Amino acid sequence: MSKLFLLLGILVICVTAALGVAEAPAVGSVAPAFTLTTNEGNQAALKDFRGKWVVLYFYPKDFTGGCTLEAHNFQTDLSKYQALNAVILGVSVDTAESHKSFCAKEGLAFKLLSDADTKVSETYGSLMDYNGTKLSARNTFIIDPQGKVAKVFLKVSPSGHSAEVLAALVGLQK
Repeated sequence: MSKLFLLLGILVICVTAALGVAEAPAVGSVAPAFTLTTNEGNQAALKDFRGKWVVLYFYPKDFTGGCTLEAHNFQTDLSKYQALNAVILGVSVDTAESHKSFCAKEGLAFKLLSDADTKVSETYGSLMDYNGTKLSARNTFIIDPQGKVAKVFLKVSPSGHSAEVLAALVGLQK
């Protein structure tokens, strides 16, 4: 019986590797570098934010209920993040133009990054398949001022997430 479980475990690992399902970067590891287009049409790289805490949050789609709620909560708390020397960067597979419209409609004053080719979402273990469409999964990473992953939140609930991230950020800065 234990051989069967061992074989099943190996099979799961092999299938996962074959499908190219990336795991989220671990706490303490160097955050994977990236450069993406912002809602403003400019390029933004993770290295541009060295010396600051980065809240890198992945979300599925602009203009949807949960994603709008999550973005509004980050916007409401934006001054608290700024007081903690933190920037918020939202990432989805939507286009930069979609992000521009989303920010304008919802009054968002932080950067949204377009991962249209899904590579960054995949690198951060935050890519999912939804009815045959690749979307960013709702995961968040706090990256410290030196560029290391300080905290990972997987499969988050959008409603209280900003408060959860703020509490973690305060704890990490003690």
